Amino acid sequence: MGQGAVRGGGYLVRVAHTGISWGVALALFLHRTDLRKQEEHGELLQPLIFVLLVLCSVLLYFVVSLMDPGFVESDEEEKVGMNEEQRVMMPQFPSNVWLRRCGYCMLKQPMRAKHCQLCRHCVRRYDHHCPWIENCVGERNHPLFIVYLAVQLVVLLWAFHVAWSGLYVEQSWEWLQHNIFLLLSFVVIAIFTIVVMLLLVSHLYLVSCNTTTWEFMSHHRISYLRHCESDNPFDQGVILNLWRFFCACRLVTWEKIYFQEDRDPV
Repeated sequence: MGQGAVRGGGYLVRVAHTGISWGVALALFLHRTDLRKQEEHGELLQPLIFVLLVLCSVLLYFVVSLMDPGFVESDEEEKVGMNEEQRVMMPQFPSNVWLRRCGYCMLKQPMRAKHCQLCRHCVRRYDHHCPWIENCVGERNHPLFIVYLAVQLVVLLWAFHVAWSGLYVEQSWEWLQHNIFLLLSFVVIAIFTIVVMLLLVSHLYLVSCNTTTWEFMSHHRISYLRHCESDNPFDQGVILNLWRFFCACRLVTWEKIYFQEDRDPV
């Protein structure tokens, strides 16, 4: 697949996501739902909060979709334009650890990194390539990806409740003509609610164990996991795992944790 085709596909996916998000929100205001009734009575607080949540979810989607997920760069590329403080924050590898080279891009590949053939880059702490955001989920954007899922789930659950409030079933063609848009929106909301809820729960579980989707699914094929005595050499307990994931402001040298040279935050 060419780079142009990938970019074109990403553009279409982002347009589709934006269109579905605002189209469903519009349907909830065009029909006799609770939000529509509150708007008509001048009670604008909840409709305004709902619109702001939808806007927040769309903005988070674009941030996660367009940001660097943690692409591995050569030493020269990483140091160009860096000040002294940024160089200090770069992960330092133990002197006795040899980094393997990627067979595709020939860069030195840190532990837990994987080459994505769709993005054509190696990605640090690779989790998966998400077709809905048309980007990899890696060490840099994984925390925001989970925040996005959480906000999206709140929007979907609220939208589900609002759509249900506007549905009153009558066995007539006229009812179907007037409510087909709301009925379709209800189905779309229900499907996306189930998908997002499953994704959020599974990712929170994986994060609490300090593992990734790729490592969980391909444990038997990954050399540093297959030859390790521990089932998960990166697991440092739920609290520390969550702290590192959501609160650490720098990249982690996973080699140090793997070889138990440094148990302190990197």
